[in-house]
Amino acid sequence: MPTIQLLPEVLINQIAAGEVVDRPASVLKELLENSLDASARVVEVQLQQGGVKQIRIADDGCGIAEDQLGLALERHATSKIASLDDLERVATMGFRGEALASIASVARVTLTSRTQGGAHAWRIAAGETSPAPAALNGGTVIEVADLYWNVPARRKFLKSEATEFGHCDDVFRRIALARPDVAFQLQHNGRVTQRLAPGDAARRCREILGEEFIANARAVEVEAAGLRLSGFAALPAYARATRDAQYFFVNGRFVRDKLIAHALREAYADILHGSRFPAFALFLDMDPAGVDVNVHPAKTEVRFREARAIHQFVRHAVSRTLASPVAEAGVQLAAPPTREIYAQAEPTQVRLDIREPGYVPTGYPVAGQAGPTRTGFSPAIHRPTAGFSVPAPQTLPLAAADAEGAPLGYALAQLAGIYVLAQNAKGLVLVDMHAAHERILYEKLKQVLDGAPATQQLLIPAVFGASAREIACAENQRETLSRIGFELSAAGPAELAVRCVPALLARADLVSLARALLGELSDYPASDVLTARRNELLATLACHGAVRAHRILSLPEMNALLREMEATERADQCNHGRPTWTQLTMAELDAFFLRGR
Repeated sequence: MPTIQLLPEVLINQIAAGEVVDRPASVLKELLENSLDASARVVEVQLQQGGVKQIRIADDGCGIAEDQLGLALERHATSKIASLDDLERVATMGFRGEALASIASVARVTLTSRTQGGAHAWRIAAGETSPAPAALNGGTVIEVADLYWNVPARRKFLKSEATEFGHCDDVFRRIALARPDVAFQLQHNGRVTQRLAPGDAARRCREILGEEFIANARAVEVEAAGLRLSGFAALPAYARATRDAQYFFVNGRFVRDKLIAHALREAYADILHGSRFPAFALFLDMDPAGVDVNVHPAKTEVRFREARAIHQFVRHAVSRTLASPVAEAGVQLAAPPTREIYAQAEPTQVRLDIREPGYVPTGYPVAGQAGPTRTGFSPAIHRPTAGFSVPAPQTLPLAAADAEGAPLGYALAQLAGIYVLAQNAKGLVLVDMHAAHERILYEKLKQVLDGAPATQQLLIPAVFGASAREIACAENQRETLSRIGFELSAAGPAELAVRCVPALLARADLVSLARALLGELSDYPASDVLTARRNELLATLACHGAVRAHRILSLPEMNALLREMEATERADQCNHGRPTWTQLTMAELDAFFLRGR
């Protein structure tokens, strides 16, 4: 019969090390967190062979007294909590007190520290009973050498030097991102790879995630009911193929939480499609009593007491930030061009016709056809049409026109019937007119679907040949079609007639629109299509209803499109996550043409 016995202390620590220390990056994380808990303002990290040979961390924190150095290496010895009440309101990065003991059981650990005002430093190695005098200006230096020297089976599971250093670099970046007020330096095999000066969150994000991330991100700053979410959420144009640019912190602690991940997926659901992953660096600050950080050995998972409230807060904060119209997103206001035709005042209606079947602009060949070539482009063809409303041009002083503000500027011309060129205070704005109009229609369709959509009866129904499946779908989905403003009925044994459409789409290509709509509806039960497939359905309608490429717009129509974009939520990207506009600054243009050199 087997007997129950106590395990040796060394074996206990090695078992604990299996939970806390699985690779050099885990050691680095624990030691960096200790430095930050010691109020360090400068932290220097030195690694050898990816951290397997040596990890050395020096900080300028408060230090450890001589009589406590030996105790610091004992299991479950800590200065950060003293009671159950402290455990329920953990405000420090570390608190269990098992990290140093676990590390010391599988590596050679040396601890040197000097307190503020101390005569000199003291040094102790794991296994020693008393510290010895040492030289150190202040703070603490921890050296961890030969990881898993006494557990060769564990050492075999470590990867190559480059791989282990990559994991260490990830940990370093996360902790440096969480504490922009602290200076950090990372050195590997004698070469400095990261040197970060203290600064604000924007500067640290720029240093860690790159200038491109900041240029494509919206600043998040929302506070409510004791919760505060700050940081940056990238637009869908910066979406990644992996999750390598996703950073979420709760009270300064990097976490990977399923609740938070779901909230962020929901926030991006309406603007990011496909298998791409959003990029963000977000910081949630809350009462420590509302979050339990003691649910995972590595402390990368947390549990919220008010999980639903946290989910809704994060989701809506990010969603509203990404949805904010261009006019509210911090874009500099534009100075209008010097031509008086762009100044605007009286609200006379000029509208954009989103449908001209068979229209081919002069000078631009259509795919599969030969067309005349041109060396220039025509700025506009003026004709009254329907779709966008804009003020009529007149001759007010430009200063008065500028007072109204136009972040996307004023139209100059159209390129190849695809892009709108505009000028604002920063320089040149390029707009993909189809993608922009698609987003505008999509947002409008979502609004009208919440109520009774305005419809337009067709004087002459649009009749088209239909398959048996399409006819059956039109019959089965009659209620759904009516709910979104369509009326389709049989016009013959193999024909369908479009008799009524939403007013927003009245000038679209109704036959192609009806076919696409039936294709979307045919695969789903009528009871689910306006719930589970609502956004996909509206995106299809908007795509087919939007103005097509090679459609020449007049200057008032182009300006109308710009004004609609400025007032529309999520206008920075189309329904498929592609950008709708971009900015070329005067500095970028000057650099391209080597001006000033």
